[in-house]
Amino acid sequence: MSLTMEETKARNKELIEEVLKAYPEKTAKKRAKHLNAFEEGKTDCNVKSNIKSVPGVMTIRGCAYAGSKGVVWGPIKDMIHISHGPVGCGQYSWAARRNYYIGTTGIDTFVTMQFTSDFQEKDIVFGGDKKLEKIIDEIQVLFPLNKGISVQSECPIGLIGDDIEAVSKKKAKEYVGKTIVPVRCEGFRGVSQSLGHHLANDAIRDWVFDKMDPEKNKFEGSPYDVAIIGDYNIGGDAWSSRILLEEMGLRVIAQWSGDGSIAELENTPKAKLNVLHCYRSMNYISRHMEEKYGVPWVEYNFFGPSKIAASLREIASHFDDKIKEGAERVIAKYQALTDAVIAKYRPRLEGKTVMLFVGGLRPRHVIGAYEDLGMNVVGTGYEFGHNDDYQRTTHYVKDGTLIYDDVTGFEFEKFVEKIQPDLVGSGIKEKYVFQKMGVPFRQMHSWDYSGPYHGYDGFGIFARDMDMAINSPVWSLTKAPWKKAA
Repeated sequence: MSLTMEETKARNKELIEEVLKAYPEKTAKKRAKHLNAFEEGKTDCNVKSNIKSVPGVMTIRGCAYAGSKGVVWGPIKDMIHISHGPVGCGQYSWAARRNYYIGTTGIDTFVTMQFTSDFQEKDIVFGGDKKLEKIIDEIQVLFPLNKGISVQSECPIGLIGDDIEAVSKKKAKEYVGKTIVPVRCEGFRGVSQSLGHHLANDAIRDWVFDKMDPEKNKFEGSPYDVAIIGDYNIGGDAWSSRILLEEMGLRVIAQWSGDGSIAELENTPKAKLNVLHCYRSMNYISRHMEEKYGVPWVEYNFFGPSKIAASLREIASHFDDKIKEGAERVIAKYQALTDAVIAKYRPRLEGKTVMLFVGGLRPRHVIGAYEDLGMNVVGTGYEFGHNDDYQRTTHYVKDGTLIYDDVTGFEFEKFVEKIQPDLVGSGIKEKYVFQKMGVPFRQMHSWDYSGPYHGYDGFGIFARDMDMAINSPVWSLTKAPWKKAA
């Protein structure tokens, strides 16, 4: 029996109180600020965010190094990214994300390769500056076609005081024309990977943009140039997005940073519009380009046909009638494909409920795609969201939706047990917990080895994957605890 909105809100508030009772008083007081049931008409979700996780609870966050190396810099394909510190961080982050790219690995592209300074005890005692210099020299010999190097600092670098900036400046002078970028993204900085995004953006500003030579950059622009910002090409997402932008008459001059290059970064300030997908990771550099170079930016959402159409029209509104007509042409072109996907999968998914807990933009952006299939998102939250992320979420969620920031493992399991969704969409750390509980699950960070999910082509794959997850016959062999009890 389905609940009314008022009953849902009351149930969710009671559930929050029940979960908080399991904590010591001090912890419960802190965690209460991060949990809420959304009330329609409010301008935010009324939860605290971007605050240090409570020690002792199972947070699912990453660190500043993960935000810089794993998200922003790592996918830039023709640069080599050194994990400067012990081997563990680099090994853990090695090829963890499916940032597809075009090129020959080890020759002119290096995304799936791992470069580390492999700190030992003696490096902690005596410093690693000379070792870093030697590594950069070796890279120039072994991989001469690289277009640049970034130094991604791990925790010990900040603790012992290695001067990665001095090394980068020295080597950039030795290798004239080579972009060498030091990034102070030590993992202990900040409360999550979110600060790593910000630090990486600042490094692009200071070590790429501010050091560009206008005389050498002869890039010729056009009235319809745009840059895709904050799309990391997970499973080919940026490619499926780029197709639509180009079909409507725009010229994509850069992708940040999936399948992107250092030259594309340098060309971006000449774009007429930056189209921003992952607001959390790239709003900083987008704002900087607007302030310094006068390049406006617009946030877009290419998950599901409803949001794709709205986003294409929003992007087109920044250009002339030619592009506006192109947007309508693209929407019309894919209408038959959209209708076929919905006709096939909506009857199988209508009324199914989903709980999300992801990073970046997904806790809000994918809601429209689920709704296009007749599904309802009954709970959502961010791993490392800020207040402005939750403000943007109010445009997507319905009255009574359970909101949870930096949810702990205990809280998430209890919420799922009580709400009993038909599907959970979260990360790899949560996947096997919920599958062992008998709950259908999709890994919504890197699409569970599928994708793309962006664009019209991606919507068909998204619908298929959700149907496979929920309606797989395997669930007749294992049941969720509440179904066993029933």
